Amino acid sequence: MHAFRRLIGVSLIAGTLSGLIWFGLQYVTVIPLIEAAEKYEAAASHDDETHAAPLGRNSLTALTTVLTGIGFASLLFGVASLAGERLQVKSGALWGVAAFVCVSAVPSLGLPPQPPGSAVADLASRQMWWFGTVLATAVGLYCIARSGRRPARLLAGIACLLLPHWIGAPVTFEPGMVPATLVRQFEIASLATTAVFWLTLGTVGGFLNCRRPLPRPKKP
Repeated sequence: MHAFRRLIGVSLIAGTLSGLIWFGLQYVTVIPLIEAAEKYEAAASHDDETHAAPLGRNSLTALTTVLTGIGFASLLFGVASLAGERLQVKSGALWGVAAFVCVSAVPSLGLPPQPPGSAVADLASRQMWWFGTVLATAVGLYCIARSGRRPARLLAGIACLLLPHWIGAPVTFEPGMVPATLVRQFEIASLATTAVFWLTLGTVGGFLNCRRPLPRPKKP
């Protein structure tokens, strides 16, 4: 129980700090692009609906990023603990980079982040493909990292990485309401801020773990 409390404590601290940094970056890069996209969307649909006040909206966004950070921290450090990894600053940063690759970078090859007003496929189909891609990428990277001199495991890892893209992400051929340049800026800003979030999360978690190591699962 004490070990579990330490794991939760590290997740709370690292997740909160990383979530706040994530929100700060989004506030100056992503949120202005969202507001610009909403104007194009409203103009195209002739919608006069007013959105939430900036203060209340930003507060909710900050709360969401913090809670998301804590959730991702619990998942990341829990998996690292189960894998028997003693996280330090360097290894924590590497785990953060690996998580970014699995959760954001690779899925964005088929489903890049999209601002409001963009043409997107059915939500359920996108969620299913995203989840399958995250899982396949994580398994693929694990197999490659632990392949050693076993070619079969290496080939299995590569196959896992390629499988979701061979299947293909769900697409739509409907036109969007937002200019392509704005969509591209949104994709870059979203991925860049997410990359900083994951790197910060792994690094802070590794630093905290140096001071108070996370538990390793007991071997039977």
